[in-house]
Amino acid sequence: MCGVLGIVAHEPVNQLLYDGLQMLQHRGQDAAGIVTAEGTMFHMHKGRGMVRDVFRTRNMRELVGNIGIAHVRYPTAGNANCSAEAQPFYVNSPFGIVLAHNGNLTNTEELFKNVCFTDLRHVNTRSDSEVLLNVLARELENQVGNRTALTLTDIFAAVSTLHKRVHGAYGVVALIAGYGLLAFRDPFGIRPLCLGRRVQNGHTDYVVASESVVFPSLDFELVRDVAPGEAIFISNEGQLFSQQCAQESHLMPCLFEYVYFARPDSVIDGVSVYQARLNMGVTLAEKVKRTLDLQDIDVVMPVPDTSRPSAMELAQHLNKPFREGLFKNRYIGRTFIMPGQAVRKKSVRQKLNPMNYEFSGKKVLLVDDSIVRGTTSREIVEMVREAGATKVYFASAAPAVLFPNVYGIDMPTREELISYQRNAEQVAAEIGADAVVFQDLSDLQAVVLKLNPQIEGFDSSCFDGRYITADVDEAYLQRLCADKNTLGTSFVIPGLIEHSVSVREDEDEEE
Repeated sequence: MCGVLGIVAHEPVNQLLYDGLQMLQHRGQDAAGIVTAEGTMFHMHKGRGMVRDVFRTRNMRELVGNIGIAHVRYPTAGNANCSAEAQPFYVNSPFGIVLAHNGNLTNTEELFKNVCFTDLRHVNTRSDSEVLLNVLARELENQVGNRTALTLTDIFAAVSTLHKRVHGAYGVVALIAGYGLLAFRDPFGIRPLCLGRRVQNGHTDYVVASESVVFPSLDFELVRDVAPGEAIFISNEGQLFSQQCAQESHLMPCLFEYVYFARPDSVIDGVSVYQARLNMGVTLAEKVKRTLDLQDIDVVMPVPDTSRPSAMELAQHLNKPFREGLFKNRYIGRTFIMPGQAVRKKSVRQKLNPMNYEFSGKKVLLVDDSIVRGTTSREIVEMVREAGATKVYFASAAPAVLFPNVYGIDMPTREELISYQRNAEQVAAEIGADAVVFQDLSDLQAVVLKLNPQIEGFDSSCFDGRYITADVDEAYLQRLCADKNTLGTSFVIPGLIEHSVSVREDEDEEE
């Protein structure tokens, strides 16, 4: 999913960016980066790993300036093991631009050809984010022409043209050297992006972030979400400007944000994620009533942490005891966003430890946010049985995940999804549960819509196979599957020369 952050303040922003990035760590654990601007000079540090591991005191001292952007990476396109793909990305022309991107583009192949052969720009990695940066750079260059200065009209016009060229999901923050911070969101608002503000000593500072959870920790307040298709520009002097840059826009956010990715203390597109998850528990409880014999359930337990609000509300609605039987090691990352099935499987037992006395002799209803590949669920059911549970039921706050997601979630092939060509009974057999209950999609959508009726629809493609950008068809999904299966350290797009990507296996240890 990735997390992006941008700040314009009247004080050095290096510590603000670091602290804010830690609040977004749940959105990506593969790599982290910060860029600050001092006049027309950029200062950058980025690398693979968690925020706390990438940045040292000496790195922070070098990140000078009152304006900057930051990124945590969760790889969905490109090479998960490539240090070169840590963001933000940089180009030196025009003016100098750095960019950080949350989301995934669906016409990267076409854009790559145009960028390389028509725009004559160089792309050094497999990342669609670097392609997006070069598209933005080219459109700014086209607007400026032979002039030497950039205007606000140029910036918004460049974003408008970018919207016409680029398809897919994107929440973007970028710095333009000598000018300021630019942020924009795709015309469907698939990926979240919000604006915050604080007034301090007579000055107004601004922050743009993937989630509002960043703001309280930095003493900012949520102003509003960035609208689908909207661009916001904040000058180096702290003046804010905004404009709708898409010919047509619709608020259709990713439904999976509310189920899993976002932190519960965030508000996304006017919806409290925590309240949405509580309400998911109510509708899921009704489904459990219709599906299972309640007399056969002794206790309800969440799979920590994302499912806890849903599990609590479900237990209350069923009038069943709620217990915490799985203890989480908080120093292990989120297994769903770890690259590689083997790594995910190994991490489950390191992350979760069952307390035998809570399970022994009991019929347990486990509640999780979703079942995607099934690896984690299978391991959990096995652990719970080993801990003494006589029966194990499994309820998912999300519907069955049946289709690939192409907008920024790492579930690109149907064959990886445990619910693909399986019904609930077959999924239960696969993960070793006595029964599995999935949330109904209509109920999940209704839960979020009730909290904000202005939402026009959702990207719920991983549940229903309906892709809201018109360029995703069966042929696209087949190509995506082939690319996934042949992913290596280089890539070839038909008609293009091969672009190698070097991978350093032995990262230097920093003191």
